[in-house]
Formats: sequence, structure tokens, C-alpha cells
Amino acid sequence: MNLRRTLLLFLSLTVAITATAQQTTEEKEKADSLKKDSLPADAIIVKRVPLASGPEFNATDVLVVDTIPSSSEGLNIVLYNDNTWRFVRNRDIDVLDETVFIQDWDTTKIQPHKVELKDLPISMVIDLVDSLKSYHYPSKGRVTSKYGPRRRRVHQGTDIDLETGDPIYATFDGRVRICTYVSGGYGNLIVLRHDNGLETYYGHLSEISVKPNDWVSAGQVIGKGGNTGRSTGSHLHYEIRYKGHTFDPERLIDFTTGTLRRETFLLKRTYFSPYSRFTQDFDEEIQSDEEDKKIAAEAAAIKYHIVKKGDTLGRIAINNHTTVTKLCQLNGIKKTSTLRIGQRIRVR
Repeated sequence: MNLRRTLLLFLSLTVAITATAQQTTEEKEKADSLKKDSLPADAIIVKRVPLASGPEFNATDVLVVDTIPSSSEGLNIVLYNDNTWRFVRNRDIDVLDETVFIQDWDTTKIQPHKVELKDLPISMVIDLVDSLKSYHYPSKGRVTSKYGPRRRRVHQGTDIDLETGDPIYATFDGRVRICTYVSGGYGNLIVLRHDNGLETYYGHLSEISVKPNDWVSAGQVIGKGGNTGRSTGSHLHYEIRYKGHTFDPERLIDFTTGTLRRETFLLKRTYFSPYSRFTQDFDEEIQSDEEDKKIAAEAAAIKYHIVKKGDTLGRIAINNHTTVTKLCQLNGIKKTSTLRIGQRIRVR
């Protein structure tokens, strides 16, 4: 009798639990549906998901076997002798801004820029990565000294703990501008300029593996960490600059995890103050969300045309329902400028 009562009680509980679970699932699906349906058709949802570091690449360990053109004239597929491959930019035509690697380009002066802080825009949109997701942390580890005032001077970058000989990686695709030794300061120093106009500084290195004017890819080993120059203990001194002005690298990179905090960055002139550090302040994050949504809307409205054989500014303007004058304004060119096959022209 007791066994029968126990079985009946067990069956009753099972049915009740199943019904509750089914009801909970139905309610959740209904809630999700209502939530989805309540969004306007043109809603812009910005996911602030950090970008993981890409694969590392040591150019000295592999040999190029073959180079194959891809569907994009701006990219080639390069095959290596270790049975790997990667996309590599065709630098002859794939340059977002031709002036980036020309203006203030100096392989001897550490600071060639002469742009005063007051002359910089109040804010500017910096695309940190593109469709290739080309990013790699310079070094991953504990931050031993942050950006900003330190004792009687301003610390212009971030110090990351490492062991002498640890590999140092190029953060983004770009070109080597400086390889030099700075006594009493950076020690062995590498400065890279990137397609988005940013420059990254790598100081206190024990070895340098690149030379001025070399093109580098994100994740490429450019040197080894060390303790050269004015340094107490092995670490990487890492800076990010725009037009010669520094801002807190932790605004872009979480050095503990090696992740990039966001793919598009709104760089404000106020960030160049040594007292402006990266924080997780709630109000600032809300403001950043609003700014990100605005950036996403502006980016969605941008449209480009890849120049083909026979294209002229007039033909491009007609096909995209705009004017030659507008095209020149958007691209910083003149009506008499010569178009190159593969060149990217902004039309909207």
C-alpha cells in the first residue's frame, strides 16, 4: 500500500514539474517574442563584445611558397612552407588613406609630428580593425605601471610585465617607422604606424627583428622583451599615439586577457590629458553606448565603390546618384585626380 502511494506521489510530482517547465518555456518564448517584436525595424544593436587576439606570426620561422590573388584586388593569399596561409594586403592599391604613410613620415625622428593639441578635432572615429580582424596583443600580462602621472613626471604609456626574450607582437597591420636605441629612456625602441593613423611604441626591447619601412602584419613578431634603457626589471613599455599625442592604451586593450575592448573607437581630445585614464565608470559606459550607436548608424550609411577599368568620377557619380563635387569632398581629391584600378572611392 505504501509503495503504491509512493509511486502515485512520484508520478504526480513528475507531471507537475513537467507542466511547470513547459509553462516556463512557453512564457520565456512569449516574452522573447514580445521583446523582439517591440524593437523598431531600423533599430541598431551594438554588441560590445571584446575581440580576441588573432594568430601570432613569426616571419623568420617560415618561408613564402606562393602568392595567389584573391577575389579582392586589395588582398593576396600567401602560402607558407609550414602548410599555413594567410591574407596579406596588396599595399600597392589597398591603402585607406594614402597620406598616412607619407605625411610626417620620418625614420630618424621619434616625434616628427607638429600638430598642437588645440588643433586636433574634439573627437574622431578610429576603426581599429577591418574585415580581416587584424589585431594581436603586443604582450599579455600584468600591468605594472599605468598611464598618467607617476611621481614627478608623466608616464606616457603602460608597462606590461614579461620575461626577457618573450616575443613582442605588432598590434595592428602597418609599417615600421622607427627602430633605434634611446639611451636613458626607451632603450631599444620600435615605432609602428598603422592604417588608421595610430602609432604604437614598443620600448625596452632586448632584440629588434624588423627595420624601418618594413610592412608588418598584426601578430607578427617584431622583437623580444627586455630591460634596456631607463628600466628597472624586464617589461614592455607600450604607448599608443595619434599625431604624436598619447592616450591611455588600456582604453583599447585589456592586457590581462589580451582582448581588444572594441572594434571602433571614438577618440576624444580630452583623452590626451595625462589625467584621463580608462575606467569602468557606469555613466561613462552609458555615454559610450550612445556614441557607439551613433557611430554604427554613420558607418551603416557609408558606401564605397571599387574603381574598375574605364571608370571616371562622372560615371561613378551618375551610377551612385551623387555629384563629382560631393565625391571630391568625401575623398579629399580633386576633379582632375587620376583614378587607379582597385582604388576605393567613398560615394556616400
